[in-house]
Amino acid sequence: MSPTDYGSHRLVVGAHYGLRDWMAQRATAVVLALYVVFMLGFVLSPGALDYARWHALFANQAMKLFSLVAFVALLYHVWVGVRDIWMDYVKPVGLRVSLHVVTIVWLLACVGGAVQVLWRS
Repeated sequence: MSPTDYGSHRLVVGAHYGLRDWMAQRATAVVLALYVVFMLGFVLSPGALDYARWHALFANQAMKLFSLVAFVALLYHVWVGVRDIWMDYVKPVGLRVSLHVVTIVWLLACVGGAVQVLWRS
């Protein structure tokens, strides 16, 4: 068999790229679902939803970390989805790369904003 003769076999390049993104979407969705369930439990639990209660919840470092992890999961989930939209529907390479860069910068700015909100005094 010569290097160019693969018979009935097909040479697939980057076969796990789509699987990795699919798995990342599912993993981030699980993190987001856990966060939503936790927050729903907090909101639906007895007691007034006043500033003092919210402040007490987010004063806890574990809650700040859980919120940041959920936010980063959300942004990665968004990145995979938006990137696929750009790749599927924007054909000019220069425009597509520009949209990728703008999306990445925007998502990083969102992470910076989330960190400031969660850890400011």
